[in-house]
Amino acid sequence: MDLNYYVEFARTAERGKFDTIFLADELYVWDRFTSGIEHSSNVRPEPFVLLGAIAAVTRHIGLAATLSTTYNEPYHVARKLATLDHLSNGRAAWNLVTSASDEEARNFGRDRNLDHAIRYERAREFVDVARGLWDSWDDDALLCDKQSGYFADASKLHTLYHQGKHFTVRGPLNIARPPQGYPVLFQAGASPAGRDLAAATADAVFTIAGSLAQAQEFYADVKRRARGYGREPNDVKVLPMLVPVIGVTEQQARDHAEELVALTPQRLALDHLSHYLEIDLSARDLDEPLDFQADVNVTNQSKSIYARLAAIASDRSVTLRDLYRRMFLDRVQIGTPEQLADYMQERFDGEGADGFVVFPAAMPDGLTDFVDLVVPELQKRALFRTEYTTDTLRGHLGLAWPPSSYVKADSARIVSAHPTRGCLM
Repeated sequence: MDLNYYVEFARTAERGKFDTIFLADELYVWDRFTSGIEHSSNVRPEPFVLLGAIAAVTRHIGLAATLSTTYNEPYHVARKLATLDHLSNGRAAWNLVTSASDEEARNFGRDRNLDHAIRYERAREFVDVARGLWDSWDDDALLCDKQSGYFADASKLHTLYHQGKHFTVRGPLNIARPPQGYPVLFQAGASPAGRDLAAATADAVFTIAGSLAQAQEFYADVKRRARGYGREPNDVKVLPMLVPVIGVTEQQARDHAEELVALTPQRLALDHLSHYLEIDLSARDLDEPLDFQADVNVTNQSKSIYARLAAIASDRSVTLRDLYRRMFLDRVQIGTPEQLADYMQERFDGEGADGFVVFPAAMPDGLTDFVDLVVPELQKRALFRTEYTTDTLRGHLGLAWPPSSYVKADSARIVSAHPTRGCLM
């Protein structure tokens, strides 16, 4: 809960010329298991209050945070994001989540989470409403004319009057149109519903890293779906997660990764597996084999994580300890700065990624090592910027500035000529 910790984090990322920082968030304490309280970090600041403070001490880097479309209302979200976009001069972004845990539902008057399909249906309408609210005022609606006394041109104010399946919102929004038109929208989702929502609405989509072939399949599928919604392929950036474990030598990096696995309390390892597989493993020993019948259709949480764990567990010789270790090692990329740059370049050149979400395995050293060791290698290969060329997050990502829905599409302008691929956050 120390502001200086987050300020240093943001300044380190800005020193590395990252596009944006991103604050993950959840609306509950993970107390399904005792280890969730004893061994997991459950105390976190509200992200938009924190990003407002960070905006004042940074200049270029984007400011992104998670917002749940299941447990928020569009008017509140649109107002928060528009405010942050104004105060940061065009650097705001949101990571759309639909919330996956029943613990969140119980903080908002429900016994369990909404069905997976309903959550995504609600999310799509949520985005439509938020963007409609951001279009409440034309870009030149505010006159602020001291001599005449006119604050605004009433003909350039638009009332939404939205009535849909999940929301009824009159509008208009009491904040001027954001500098970016619409704050940047990130979304994570590997399921068919998640991919479709991203293709229809998102500016960038997060995904879990896999093999090069898996990355290429996801990349091509999202771009294909985007075309189906009348969008250009580059309108949606595909950003796989990269969890780097860096060493001066490959062996040093591998030793560090094994150290991180060994540092995980056994109780926490069992409880994490119980959480993601939605079966109670609390009475089991880590060295027991895991024997269960996987069915991805039974989970109402993250279907992609469940499927990945189930694939590993299909080898009946795998113990719970093996499963946790492989779950961890499957998520990280281990190597020297040159090897990590090779990995990123292969996916970038091979159309498996437009950029990456860098998620250090340990903080703050993991971020500092990446900025000091990997970023210079990417710059040497001309794969990443050496200086910021724009001040807005849309500019960093090479995204078009979206005109208001009340203005003809042919008036759209581009905020930056920066290359449309090569992103780090």
